[in-house]
Amino acid sequence: MTTTGVTLRWPDDQLPAELAERLVGPGAPFELVVEDVLGVALPVFARRPRNLRELLVSGAERFATRPYLVFPDRELTFGQVPGPVAAVARVLQDRYGVAKGDRVAIVAANCLEYTLTFWAATVLGAVTVALNGWWTGPEMTYALELSTPTVVCGDARRLERLGGRVPGDVPVVVFEEDFAGIEAAGAGAELPTVAIDEDDPFLIQFTSGTTGRPKGALVSHRGNIHFILASLLRGAEGALRRPLEDGPAPPPATGLPCVVSGSPLFHISGLNAQLVMATATGMTIVYPPPGKWREDIQLELTERYRATNWSLVPTQLWRILDWPDLHRYDLSSLTGIGGGSAVWPPELLRRVEQQLPAVRPGLGTGYGMTETNGLGTSLRSARTYDRPDSIGEPSPTMEIQVRDPLTEEALPEGVVGEICLRSAATFLRYWENPAATEACLDGERWYRTGDHGLIRDGFVYLEGRRHDLIIRGGENIYPAEIENRLIEHPAVAEVAVVGVEHPKLGQEVKAYVVCHPDAATSAEDLRAFAGTTLSSFKVPAYVEFLDQLPHNPTGKVLKHLLGQPTASGGFVDD
Repeated sequence: MTTTGVTLRWPDDQLPAELAERLVGPGAPFELVVEDVLGVALPVFARRPRNLRELLVSGAERFATRPYLVFPDRELTFGQVPGPVAAVARVLQDRYGVAKGDRVAIVAANCLEYTLTFWAATVLGAVTVALNGWWTGPEMTYALELSTPTVVCGDARRLERLGGRVPGDVPVVVFEEDFAGIEAAGAGAELPTVAIDEDDPFLIQFTSGTTGRPKGALVSHRGNIHFILASLLRGAEGALRRPLEDGPAPPPATGLPCVVSGSPLFHISGLNAQLVMATATGMTIVYPPPGKWREDIQLELTERYRATNWSLVPTQLWRILDWPDLHRYDLSSLTGIGGGSAVWPPELLRRVEQQLPAVRPGLGTGYGMTETNGLGTSLRSARTYDRPDSIGEPSPTMEIQVRDPLTEEALPEGVVGEICLRSAATFLRYWENPAATEACLDGERWYRTGDHGLIRDGFVYLEGRRHDLIIRGGENIYPAEIENRLIEHPAVAEVAVVGVEHPKLGQEVKAYVVCHPDAATSAEDLRAFAGTTLSSFKVPAYVEFLDQLPHNPTGKVLKHLLGQPTASGGFVDD
């Protein structure tokens, strides 16, 4: 084990030189060159599209007759999509004044109108503001005030939460009422030809803030395209290495690539990694009907459309494996399952191998975040099972260091520090939040994740989540936001929120509450109080009342001692 600072890079010495030459050498399909990216020399793909409009047009030409978007009420092939996209773009431009760099906010369940509006904004050079569809009215209002969109679009159910409180009297497009007319009004339009640079932004995606407010990560065309090509390169590498690591490769799939999407379009997995990426791969995306995700619908759609892939968070996969009628569905087309959001427990991997053995060679997990376009580390194929407690090796083109949080020096193997990532996929900045940007992104474009981990034998291991982050069913939850709400209750004197283990969700939210003297409340009352302004997944599932919280001499709450009372009923200071 080395005692000097370690930087993991892809490719490394573990990738045979001959294989590297075939993949990324001069003239290879994924040829890599070093170029200036926002002032820093980074590896990029030599033959890359320069913006997402190029991807859309290329996909329409290459996969013209292949189904692209399959919704319960309407389907479009890749070749059919540019027409309605151009129509919507024309109306956004002429009727609502949307120009390059303007923001177009969208809040809706997964629907065709969402996808067409996103693409219309993108080809105009505008920036989509992807509002979380599970947010309450106050949460949406804050994001709209932050992003100052030119127009707000969405479905009636979610727009209703705003109660007519759209900041600045911005015009609103209600999909159910207005969209058909918009498509008709713009019929016959051509795609816009506005100049779009690869470092121009196209998306604001929100990530929970440690101060209780979400931050808007500004994502560039380059960033998403780099993520797509890096993901395809990882797949190509795996296909070439598989015979050496897993034995003979499984028979090639006979059907066209198809994913049943369990991911919302306001998440990086649903938008960046599916809707956009499909234009590069020709993958059909089948969307379930609106409403809560259901195991039987996921399985029925897989059988009906001969789906080859699932993209799920661990919670969803647990539920499928526990589904009593799983064996009744024909899943013979399924060859791959991917996902992230948390370390997949070894028991989950064992269950997949046992119940869905055909998927074993195509199972992959990863570690990334909105700020890195999902790129970070990945576990694929045999590695997934050999090192199930790891979050993986560097994704293609990714550099990884574990740093001392104080000195910012790279640490040697086996030493826990802050995980830092760098690649051309990294986001531009946080929207209107330079302090938060400076805190996580240095001058060499290293992104400080805030997560703690270590490096061992070329793999990264996660030791602790940033700032007590709670990950519940794939959703990131920061305790500060919940604490800030609960402390507003007149009976609450002090509160601390933590994540507790849950066998299927990964974690669940628990609040430890100290009431004012002579004041009283109940767990039910506090949950109802929190639910008036917080999304349901943030509302504490468990509430425990205490006489006092554990503090150190400076007054800091010692969350690691919560749930560990002393014999006298108090807590031990450090």
